[in-house]
Amino acid sequence: MAPWESLIRFKATDKNIYWAQLSLEQTPSAGLTLRGFPTIEALEADEQSTHVTVEEASISLFSGMMPIVTGPAPRSSSGNWDQYHLRWSQLPQPRQRGIGEIKTILFKVPRLISPSYQLAIPQCPPMWYKAPPALANPDSDIPFPVQAQNAFPDFEGELTIVLRNTIKSVPAASSTSHILGYTIGNDLTARMFQRACGGQYTHAKGYDNFAPLGPRLVHPSVFEPSNPASRITTRVNGRVVQDSPFDFIFPIDELLAFLSEGTTIPAGTAIMTGTPAGVGWFQDPKRSLADGDVVGVEVKPIGVLRNRIVFEK
Repeated sequence: MAPWESLIRFKATDKNIYWAQLSLEQTPSAGLTLRGFPTIEALEADEQSTHVTVEEASISLFSGMMPIVTGPAPRSSSGNWDQYHLRWSQLPQPRQRGIGEIKTILFKVPRLISPSYQLAIPQCPPMWYKAPPALANPDSDIPFPVQAQNAFPDFEGELTIVLRNTIKSVPAASSTSHILGYTIGNDLTARMFQRACGGQYTHAKGYDNFAPLGPRLVHPSVFEPSNPASRITTRVNGRVVQDSPFDFIFPIDELLAFLSEGTTIPAGTAIMTGTPAGVGWFQDPKRSLADGDVVGVEVKPIGVLRNRIVFEK
């Protein structure tokens, strides 16, 4: 039996940050009284709990500086990781070496982005990086810098994996046993810079706050992406723009095996698994995000990752 169905990370009225478990029927919201834990390890061991009241439920599962890696492929380099750390209370490394610090990377491997836009399927899933400050909270405003406002701001709703264990050279047959849970990501992008940078997408996707994640982490025992009923739906100002099952070209087990080939992937790593058809660049006519647009990415039962686009002056 799973130790929890879903987790949130929140600020309580005592101004401290906690983890808490919720049933899938519960909605994270201010005013809830919960048993708060300082870490996921403590929560799973049922230790160090405090009864607290939620003041702010929309705290990212991730926090602080973290390197982020992303990359394009149909359907489904390296930096100095030592300078970027997350405390255990920000992302877990359960049942290993006690409470310490971990390093976190974010990979992105997209799926088919448009049925009418045919791309050659690569042998391996390509990847690219986002800068560490690209992380953003659920329900937060996303400030678009002046330089990106006329570069076709766009969205990419994505299912996101979080690893429980540090992995290296894991076989596909056992790779999914290392998944801690699933959450939602939005790989915000300045499309014109994708075209201008010779196929290197880091600049187009690496602006501050271009990787909102949340709103909760759902245990893999209660959510299965391969279930035909599992879908991802993205709305812009309430209008459905993406609505798709998870039809990965690179299945999650194969993706984890590939990423870990001869490479250590730390516990707490987040892996964005790609976006379906419907992004603004491939609509007819094309539609970019505008100042004040609200993007909501929904995956049931994880919830809705919602953010408002705000153009900086």
